[in-house]
Amino acid sequence: MKDPIATQAYLSAEEMRKINDLLPADYLLVLSPHEELWNQVKAIKEKFATDYNCGTARSGLPHITLATFRQQQVFETRITQRLRNIARNLSAFKVELKDFGSFPSHTIYINIVSKVQIMDAVKALRAPQKLMKPDNDHKPYFSTEPHLTIARKLQPWQYEKGWLEYEHQHFHGRFIADHTLLLKRRAGETFKVVEKFMFEGTRAAAQASLF
Repeated sequence: MKDPIATQAYLSAEEMRKINDLLPADYLLVLSPHEELWNQVKAIKEKFATDYNCGTARSGLPHITLATFRQQQVFETRITQRLRNIARNLSAFKVELKDFGSFPSHTIYINIVSKVQIMDAVKALRAPQKLMKPDNDHKPYFSTEPHLTIARKLQPWQYEKGWLEYEHQHFHGRFIADHTLLLKRRAGETFKVVEKFMFEGTRAAAQASLF
């Protein structure tokens, strides 16, 4: 006997795409260090995760958050077009990391020496914020205190012991921010790269300033 459900027509690829487009996703706009520095920070996060039984330190990849938002995926193409055009007019700049800081009593991070150029980039990238807002309950967030997180959402004991260790530790690193990454996470998934937006302004001058 035939299964009456199995005899029904399957949804077409186009129908599935339309359904997926109506589903929301979480988005992150970030700066990512170069590979060597990325690995150094990742090692610090791994050590913190082991020493203080903190899974979020291990799972979170090294990055500096510029913006976060939640939106239906149908708006993704329009948002990426706007961000791409904005990035073309931004100039690459140096990001210098030095030592550690904290947000009592839940987050430990690596300090950014000068935040001015990052905040200038954040200001420019706010332009398509209306497209990033599905409703009044889900407004986009734009960074006001850029930092590179080691561990967040800490329990009181994790923060107290962790900060006691890291408060006086030293760290130094730098990289040229010549692009921003847009990441997306759908329900039940991890964040994946949607697009890399290059800063196409005076990149050569910024590169030279690194040395």
